[in-house]
Amino acid sequence: MNKPLVGALLSLVLTGAAVTPALAAPTAPTGSTAPTASAPSAAPAASDATATTGTAAATPATTTAVNFAGTVALSNCSGSVVRAPGSQPDDLALVLSNGHCLETGFPGPGEVVKDQRSSRSFSLLNSAGSKVATLRASKISYATMTDTDISIYQLTKTYAQIQSQYGISPLTLNDVRPTQGSAISVVSGYWKRIYNCNIDGFAYLLKEGDWTWKDSVRYTSSCNTIGGTSGSPVVDAVTGKVVAVNNTGNEDGARCTVNNPCEVDQNGTVTVRQGINYAQQTYIIVPCIGPKNVIDLNRPGCTLPKP
Repeated sequence: MNKPLVGALLSLVLTGAAVTPALAAPTAPTGSTAPTASAPSAAPAASDATATTGTAAATPATTTAVNFAGTVALSNCSGSVVRAPGSQPDDLALVLSNGHCLETGFPGPGEVVKDQRSSRSFSLLNSAGSKVATLRASKISYATMTDTDISIYQLTKTYAQIQSQYGISPLTLNDVRPTQGSAISVVSGYWKRIYNCNIDGFAYLLKEGDWTWKDSVRYTSSCNTIGGTSGSPVVDAVTGKVVAVNNTGNEDGARCTVNNPCEVDQNGTVTVRQGINYAQQTYIIVPCIGPKNVIDLNRPGCTLPKP
């Protein structure tokens, strides 16, 4: 998982030892404040969620300039202020990150956190990556590491208040599944670094330690994300909308172990891709966001795991 923990401690945490807060992140890599060059476009996606790779050239599309505005830095991860397509300016704002970035530790397999009080703080960034404010949560609206790896915090300020006080608008969650070959940017508020690449394909199942995630986004190799990038929004370069949340990568080439996820296809075949990184799709969140940004797991179309 792309979280800035010392490797040995992370292994202890994920194998059942007591969960502790994250340690300091590793030293920033050279050039970490500058965006990387965009990767070439790949092929359009197949419609299913099997593990696939893109090889054919795609028709060029006009891209949107992606920057840090609306992203946040957590104490141990990255994240972003997000809205659903139907969210209103006077709704209390939401922050999206990973389930494994929770201040309370990693949710166990099958565990769902819902409406749990939190006073966590987030550093809000502007387009240049400079901190413009500290935002604070009132609760964890939803979090899990089952089927997906997400945390959604409700803030104490509305979108309108954030816009009027700091000039920052939220990122919008796309409500449709992304496609293979799409140009994307992984925007890390923790490192103030942008990774540009393409969606290489999708993993039917992604297994890491005790956790299993469904229909995970697999990046092309130029999105070589590191610890601290967990929770970064994955932004579609054409629409500017969030299509996924960055969460893990295979570091050592091991098979299905902590920090070394493996892909499992519909036939049970396991594939290991050392050095390749992954994200969890976010369109599945949209049907679960009701009026006033309430996470309602009983809404039509909501498939997020329930407590």
